[in-house]
Amino acid sequence: MTNSEIIDQIHVLILEDRRILAKSIAEQLGISRERVGSITHEDLDMRKLSAKWAPKCVNADQKRQRCQSSEQILQCFRRDPNDFLSRLLTADETWLYHYDPETRQQSMEWRYSGSPRPGKIRVQKSVGKFLASIFWDQDGILRIDYLPKGQSINAEYYLSLLVQLKDMLKEKRRGKFTKGVLFLHDNAPLTGHLQPRRN
Repeated sequence: MTNSEIIDQIHVLILEDRRILAKSIAEQLGISRERVGSITHEDLDMRKLSAKWAPKCVNADQKRQRCQSSEQILQCFRRDPNDFLSRLLTADETWLYHYDPETRQQSMEWRYSGSPRPGKIRVQKSVGKFLASIFWDQDGILRIDYLPKGQSINAEYYLSLLVQLKDMLKEKRRGKFTKGVLFLHDNAPLTGHLQPRRN
C-alpha cells in the first residue's frame, strides 16, 4: 500500500468517526501508532481537540438577538453611565437550604488547661430547601420572595411578583419608577406566556 493510500484511508476513518483513537487506526491499517500520529499531524494537518464546554446551545438567530441586545445595552451605558446604573434593577433566584447550625457559644465545653479544643463536625445540608427570588438595585435589596412549598415558578406566579415589585418601586424608589426601570433578569425559561398588565 502506498503512502498516499494510507493517508486517504486514515482520512476516511477519521471522517467516519471523529473520536476514533490512533491505536484503533493503527490496528485497522496494520501500521504503527507513531506513523498514524505523523500522518494526521503532518499530512492531514489535524489535531485531536477536546470539546469546549458551553452552558447552552444557541442557534444563529438566538446569537444574533443576543448580540443586538448587548449592543443596545452598551449604547445606553455609553450615553450616560450614571443614569444607566441608577435605573438598573436586577433579579435572580437561588436555592436556600435548611441547616441546623451550632453557634460558637453553644459549642463551648469545660476542659482542663492544656486540653485540646472539642471537635466540631461540619454542618451538612439537610433535605429541606426552598427557592428565593431576589430583586436589587444599586441602593440595595428591594424584595426577597420565598416560593411556597410545592409551587413552581410559572407565568402567573412571576407576573404577580412583578406587580408586587412595581408597588415596591413606587413606595421605595419613586425616582427610579418615573425615569423608567431597566430590568435585568437571568434567562431562565418560563412556562406559559407573560402578557403585560396595563394599570
